[in-house]
Amino acid sequence: MAELGTTLNGQHQSTQSQHQQHQSQHHHVSAHRPAAATRLPSLLIATRHGESTANVEFQLAEATGALSVPISCRDADIPLSLHGRQQAQALGRWWAELPSADRPRSVWCSPYVRTAETARVALAQAAGLGAVPVSLPVRYDERLRDRELGILEMLPKAAIEAKHPEEAARRRKMGELYYRPPGGESWTDVALRVRSLLRDVCEEEAGRPVLLVAHDCTVLMLRYALDRLSEEQLTALGPVHNCSTSLWRAQEGRLRPDGWNGVEHLAFDQD
Repeated sequence: MAELGTTLNGQHQSTQSQHQQHQSQHHHVSAHRPAAATRLPSLLIATRHGESTANVEFQLAEATGALSVPISCRDADIPLSLHGRQQAQALGRWWAELPSADRPRSVWCSPYVRTAETARVALAQAAGLGAVPVSLPVRYDERLRDRELGILEMLPKAAIEAKHPEEAARRRKMGELYYRPPGGESWTDVALRVRSLLRDVCEEEAGRPVLLVAHDCTVLMLRYALDRLSEEQLTALGPVHNCSTSLWRAQEGRLRPDGWNGVEHLAFDQD
C-alpha cells in the first residue's frame, strides 16, 4: 500500500530524491511498466453522531456558567438524546435518497455508544426504505473515537478556567491544533490516527462508497488531512454539526471535497 500522501494527494514529495537517485538505472524497467492505479473509495461520506445527552448538558452549562454537568458515565457510554435519534433517522432518509451508485454499502463507525446508535438508527431507516440491505455490517474502529481530553474530561469551560487556570492559559497559547491536555490528545494526535484509518479505508473500500460515523474532532481531522488545510484554515472552520454530511469524491487520483457539513436533510430541526 502506498503512503497516504501518494494515495490521497498525488506523488509523495518525500520520495523525490530517492526517485532521482534511481531514475536512470530503472528507466528501462519503468518505461514498460504501467502506473499502479490509485486505490480510493468512489465516495467518502463522514458524519458526526446525532445530538447526545452530553451535548444537551454542556449547552446548558455554557449558557448558565455551571461548573459541572450531571454525567457520571464514561464518555464512551454517552447515548443519543431523543432529538439525536430523530437526526439519525433524517440521516438515514438522506442516505436512501442518494443515487444508487453513491449509497454506502459499507459503514465504519466509532465504537462509542452515541456513534453506534447513530449508525444503527440511520441504517435501519435506510434499509426500511429499501435503499440498502438490512443486514449491512457496521465495522467499529477505535481510530474514529472522539478526542480524549484527559484531566479536562467532562468539564465545562467555566470549570476549566476555575479549576485548571494554568491549563486554560496554556491552551490559549498553544492553540487547539497542538494543545494536549494532561492525559489527553491534541488535534494532531487525532490526525495521526485518522491518517492511519484512511490508509485502511482506501485499501479495503477501493471503488465503493463508504460512510464514516464519528465525532466533531474526528471529522475535522478528516478534512484537515484530505484537503491539506493550514492551521489557520482549520481553526477558521465552524463546528461540525450533529448528523451533518461531508463528502469527498474520487477524482483524478485524489479524494476531492464534494460538500462540507451539510444539514439540509435536517430541515425538521427548524420546525
